Amino acid sequence: MNFIVEVSGIKKSFKDVHAVKGVEFTIKPGEFVGLLGPNGAGKTTLVEMIEGLQLPDEGVIKIAGKTWKSNQNELHKLIGLSLQETKFMERLTVFETTQLFASFYNLGNNRVNEVIELVDLQEKSKAYVNNLSGGQRQRLALGISLLNKPSILLLDEPTTGLDPHARRGIWAILKNLKEEKNTSLILTTHYMDEAEYLCDRIIIMDQGNILADNTLPNLLKKYNSAHNLDELFINMTGRHLYD
Repeated sequence: MNFIVEVSGIKKSFKDVHAVKGVEFTIKPGEFVGLLGPNGAGKTTLVEMIEGLQLPDEGVIKIAGKTWKSNQNELHKLIGLSLQETKFMERLTVFETTQLFASFYNLGNNRVNEVIELVDLQEKSKAYVNNLSGGQRQRLALGISLLNKPSILLLDEPTTGLDPHARRGIWAILKNLKEEKNTSLILTTHYMDEAEYLCDRIIIMDQGNILADNTLPNLLKKYNSAHNLDELFINMTGRHLYD
């Protein structure tokens, strides 16, 4: 089977802190995976290594069968990133902001307009970024992450602070990408309902280790003391997701 992401025996330490301890998993094309863990679990370090921002001390990470070594330019074209708080130039419009990022990929205005439509910001195309709501800013950040038509999206708490309507708007965009483009997703989130709704598989990390990796129904069946993802997480880590 071909995997879009392969993580094998990854370890990463910072002085005396062992952030990631021999982690292994794979992600199939079109698969949505939730990476959950309390603060300090190691998930941010792990995601940064998948993104190519940090190098592992040990182990191998492959994106579409290729490692970051000697393949940076090619892999950057396969990955889309959207962070929890993306900063934009306040006095640029939505169109100008998207156009700026599109220029990094040598993309023209046709793709800019496609992305703005994809994230439902057509009516805000001429609006300055500083006049956007929180949900609109997050849709803009998601749109920018999609400019290069990535095979794998890495989203870090993409709906934090948004109202329920805005959150579900982001969910609908992601579901559409999965169904129409076979896009894969690694999602970190503090919202259990978000992980339950979007993700095919749940990975729970704590103290640098993977504690669980399976579909939610299989995890609840295996750990039958839990009735939902929130209870499962607390039972496995001894704390809430946001602790």
